[in-house]
Amino acid sequence: MHELSRREFVHLTAAALGGVAAGGCSGGATTPIDPGDDPSNPVPPPWDPPGPDDPIVPVSAARGSDLAALTRQALDRLGGIGEVVHQDETVFIKPNMVTLPWGSTRDCFGNGECTKPEIVVAVAEQCLEAGAAEVLIGDGSQMRSFDWSWAATLDGSTNLVQEAARLTTQFGKPVSVVSLEADSPSWVHVPSRTYLGTIAVSSLVAQADRVISIPVAKTHSWAQLTLALKNFVGVTSLDEYGVWTGSSWDRGGEFDHSSPRAIAQIYLDVVAGVQPDLAVVDFSIGVEGSGPTMGSGGRTVDMRGRLGSWLVLASTDLVAADATAARIMSHDVPSQTQLVIAYEMGLGEPREGAIELVGEQLEALRVGWQPAVLRNNPSGAPVHATNR
Repeated sequence: MHELSRREFVHLTAAALGGVAAGGCSGGATTPIDPGDDPSNPVPPPWDPPGPDDPIVPVSAARGSDLAALTRQALDRLGGIGEVVHQDETVFIKPNMVTLPWGSTRDCFGNGECTKPEIVVAVAEQCLEAGAAEVLIGDGSQMRSFDWSWAATLDGSTNLVQEAARLTTQFGKPVSVVSLEADSPSWVHVPSRTYLGTIAVSSLVAQADRVISIPVAKTHSWAQLTLALKNFVGVTSLDEYGVWTGSSWDRGGEFDHSSPRAIAQIYLDVVAGVQPDLAVVDFSIGVEGSGPTMGSGGRTVDMRGRLGSWLVLASTDLVAADATAARIMSHDVPSQTQLVIAYEMGLGEPREGAIELVGEQLEALRVGWQPAVLRNNPSGAPVHATNR
């Protein structure tokens, strides 16, 4: 039996859009507010507890001070990246680089807004060691193009452009950094259950053999949390969804932000279309409060001060990774709307009893993490955000 490649899957998905769009949305209607949209008001789990026959999903954790070494350790505890990436495959790595376009004057790594390059480089190197034919590192961020050399390591010794060139030379396989709006050859429309009907995703992502999400742990004033799932807002088209705010392009101008449920359905539809293979969560320096940036009301969290060390999580189940991250951040998982919808969509496992944390004990990792004050419109009317 022929096994569909990711590219063939996306093409078949696109061919089925008519039925999904006809049955899954109605005009410009928005999804009503869910009780779980308030993180300060825990709700009972909207799911049954796992049974004895339910599979156990591993999420690995590694603590320490060397982010590259922690990343390798977290992946090794999953059985190695060779369980995900295979010979001659193309890999797309998606970090969160939301404020990198202003990296020449903004310390977006030291303040917790962006994924640390040390982790991204370690993952890319492991992909090449596993036999990947090509590795692309990219994001859409909030500008059409930006200078990836601003993505410097915390010690300032190197950056993603230099590291991509080093890995290309060392392995003889291309490693590239890409600004998705400027560098995507085309855009693939995946089905959406929302008023959008379809969502344009970079072909560099949709047609890669393997897709890896590497978020930094942050709270979010429109989405509650921004982790491995929310990270995929950044692979959508600025040309199609971006609105110029006077200083940046913002997808919040077109994507409905009336509730965490409304915006979650959009990026979860992207996840369903892309089918990412791995999450690696950067728990070194992140953002608490009304993130995702300092400008939106966020505050820097250095896990060395909260936990005594940095932390990296990894899982092939993005929902399990995000649910575990939420628990580490002392957030009530059933109140995190994106995780509830993701479970309902069959995208992964948020239930604590069905997740095995490998390498650490959950209770030893929990830290205080101020939740976001949500800015959504409680009336449920469409709202367009001014910050991703």
